[in-house]
Amino acid sequence: MPHLFGTDGVRGIPGRYPLDEGTVAEIGEAAARLLLARSSRNGSRPFILMARDTRGSGPPLSRWLMEGFAAAGVRTVDLGVAPTPAVAYLTPVSGALCGTVVSASHNPAKFNGIKFFTGDGYKMTPELEEEVEERLSPEGRSRPRRRGARAEDGRALLRRYEDYLRSTFPPTMDLSGLRVVLDCANGAAARIAPPLFAGLGAKVLTLGCAPNGRNINLGCGALFTGRLQAAVRRWGADCGICFDGDADRAIFADEQGSLLDGDQLICLSALRLQRLGLLRSSKVVLTVMSNFGLVRFLERRGIAVESVPVGDRNVTEAIESGGLSLGGEASGHIIFRSFASTGDGILTALQTLAAWREAGGRLSACRKAYRPLPQLIKNVHVERRIPLERLPRVQALARRCEHALKGEGRVFLRYSGTEPLLRIMIEGPSRTRIETMARQLAAEYFREVGRQEPEL
Repeated sequence: MPHLFGTDGVRGIPGRYPLDEGTVAEIGEAAARLLLARSSRNGSRPFILMARDTRGSGPPLSRWLMEGFAAAGVRTVDLGVAPTPAVAYLTPVSGALCGTVVSASHNPAKFNGIKFFTGDGYKMTPELEEEVEERLSPEGRSRPRRRGARAEDGRALLRRYEDYLRSTFPPTMDLSGLRVVLDCANGAAARIAPPLFAGLGAKVLTLGCAPNGRNINLGCGALFTGRLQAAVRRWGADCGICFDGDADRAIFADEQGSLLDGDQLICLSALRLQRLGLLRSSKVVLTVMSNFGLVRFLERRGIAVESVPVGDRNVTEAIESGGLSLGGEASGHIIFRSFASTGDGILTALQTLAAWREAGGRLSACRKAYRPLPQLIKNVHVERRIPLERLPRVQALARRCEHALKGEGRVFLRYSGTEPLLRIMIEGPSRTRIETMARQLAAEYFREVGRQEPEL
C-alpha cells in the first residue's frame, strides 16, 4: 500500500482512494484509537475537534471521519468552517484529544485532504502518521461504516480564537487610518478576517469572500495575487493581504501593488523582535528556498539563520529544538512561536502590520529593506519521484552550476511533497544565466530518467 500521509497530511480527490468513504472512516478510527491509547487527558468523554475549509467535499469527508471517530468511542466537536490554525490553537485550549482539519490548503477545489494535530496543538509527527497507516486495511479493502454518528456544535469556540488573535496585536496600537484590501481566497478566513481588521480601525475592501464550495483559491488568494494588486492600486490602499484557502499563510502587497513574500515579512518581524529584545538567541529559521539575499542581510545585522528543508513541520522542529521565536517560508507560512505552534496567516498579518506601524513610513520602504538575489523556480512534471541521489548526472550538473556561481548564488533541487513536480531553484546575480542553468538541469533530468522532454 502506498504511503497515505505526505508532507501535510493526506491529499487526493474526494471519492477516490484514499479519500473514499471507507478509507477516510478507517483513518479516523485508527487515529482516534492510537491517540486514545496514548492519552488520558480527556477523562471518560474524550472528543476530537474538527474543522474544514469551504470546499463542497468538506461536509461528506467530515462526516466519514466522524463515523470513524465514533467507532473508536470518541466524540466529535465540529467547528464548521474554520482556519487550520484555529484548530491548532483551540485543541489544547479546549482539552481535545486531538484536532483534525479537512482541507487541501492552497490546492484547487477538486482536491481535499485530512490533517491531524495532536493534543498539544502540533501537527501529527511522521512516526504517528506511520502508526496510523499500519492500522489500515490494504488499499481497496477498507470497510464500510455504520452511519448516523452526530457531531456536537463547536462553533462558539471560534470566538475564543478570534479573541486570541486580537490579543496578539499591541494594545497601544490600532489600524485607524489604514486602507487595507483583504483577499480571503474564498476560503476559511472569509468570515473571520474582515471584521477583525475593521474592528481594529482599518477601512477594509474585501475580495475572495464569497465561497460557494467550488471557488476556493480560484483566481484569488495567496497563489493568485493579481486581483489583490490591481485592487490596491485602484482603491489607493495602503496595503493588501492575501490568505490561502485554509488561512495558514499570508502574502502582502504594498501601496504600489508590489508583493512582499514570506521572506520579506520575516525580515520585517525579525528586525522588530531584535529591537524589542524578543528574538531568542538572535536567530531565525528559514528554509532552503528562502532568498540568499535575505540570509546575507540578516547575518550582517547580527541575526543568525538556521536553514532547514522545505515544510512548516521542519521549521517548527527547528524552532522548538532551538527554543527560538521566529521562522518560516517564502510562501508565507510563518511561525511566531510566542503566540502559536503553527503558521497562521491572520496572525502573520497582524504581526506584520504591528512591525510596519512601529517602523513608520510606507510599506514599500519595508519591501526594499534588502536586495533579493534573482531567483528562479522551474517546476518539472514527473511521472514518479526517483530519488535524486540515484541521478548522478543531474547531481553533477547541479554542482557544476553552483560552483560557476562562485558563492554569489546557489542551486537546489527537490520534489514537491503535494504535487508530481521536481522543483529546480536557482539563485544568482544574473537572471539570464540562471534561466539557462534551469533549462540545462531540466533537460539533463529528462535524459537521465529516459523521458522525452515535453514541448512548451
